[in-house]
Amino acid sequence: MGKKIAVVLFNLGGPDSKESIKPFLLNFFMDKNIISLPIFLRFFIAHMISRKRSKHEAGDSYGLLGDKSPLLENTIEQVKNLEEKLNYEFFENTYKVFVCMRYWHPMSAQIVKEVKEWKADKIVLLPLYPQFSTTTTWSSLQQWKKQSTKLGIDIQTSMICCYPENKGYVEGSAKNILEQYKRAKKDGYDKVRILFSAHGLPEKVINGGDPYQYQCENSAISIVKRLEKEIDNVDWQICYQSKVGRLKWIEPSIEQALDRAANHNSCVIIYPHAFTQEHVETLVELDIEYKKYAKEKGIKGYYRAQTLGIQSDFIDALADMVRQCEAQKDIISDNNFSCPKEFGRCCKKTLTPNYPTK
Repeated sequence: MGKKIAVVLFNLGGPDSKESIKPFLLNFFMDKNIISLPIFLRFFIAHMISRKRSKHEAGDSYGLLGDKSPLLENTIEQVKNLEEKLNYEFFENTYKVFVCMRYWHPMSAQIVKEVKEWKADKIVLLPLYPQFSTTTTWSSLQQWKKQSTKLGIDIQTSMICCYPENKGYVEGSAKNILEQYKRAKKDGYDKVRILFSAHGLPEKVINGGDPYQYQCENSAISIVKRLEKEIDNVDWQICYQSKVGRLKWIEPSIEQALDRAANHNSCVIIYPHAFTQEHVETLVELDIEYKKYAKEKGIKGYYRAQTLGIQSDFIDALADMVRQCEAQKDIISDNNFSCPKEFGRCCKKTLTPNYPTK
């Protein structure tokens, strides 16, 4: 008799109404992995930032999307496609896929309860972040463990911590970029630069041993190698977006990359290679704000490759990683991807699904 396998997809979450924008932001900035200050200072700063941003920057951005994020709906589509794929191809087991958001519903408290009530024999945790960071995957795992302990879950659990060079992820990414590259060429642009844009982080997070930037760069290199099979002399650059606050963030910023492209008279294709579904950072920042910035800088050709979403290459990749995890008890990376030793906060090296929450 087959096993009941619960697959939990970790994602960030987003507000589902105008009224939830502020509490969503408050949850985000209260995370000690986001603001690493004592709780009383973090509480004050988180309330101040969430109040300000919900009235201005974030409120305006979500207002362009109907006062809510499409992230949950887009993730649910991935859930449906992955569950169908798993149950159709690997019918010896029964698979149920859950979506678990970090900062807005459905969050860990609810999903842990649902997994327990489903009476799963095995839990596979699978982040929808290809690149690991303490601010995303680590944070989600901590919260999952906290709620699992609270509800007394004793189910064998394993996790794929990262997949920055996964074959399906790379193939799907290349296909989406090539679609826009062909458009740019058809529109008459000879000089085409591909900008791989990832969500940025403060430099101090990376200096503290977080491997996110290293993995983002490896992802871009892997995708470029695939593109080189069809494009001669690929012109590309990695950059980082979504800076918040006064701290120094990792560079180059997307503004710097666009400035450079303008100076070289290149048209650009933006590909958000650290995002796997459309949401405010792609639909507003990339499609509206940075497009306007590029136009002001004199860039005439601005294209944006879509995120992977429910593309078959990516869904197949997720299914393969679930299968990799089934016989495991702890954390593994896809295809044994390994970070250099200087990244001391590598998930595979330092965590297990039973990682303590304190």
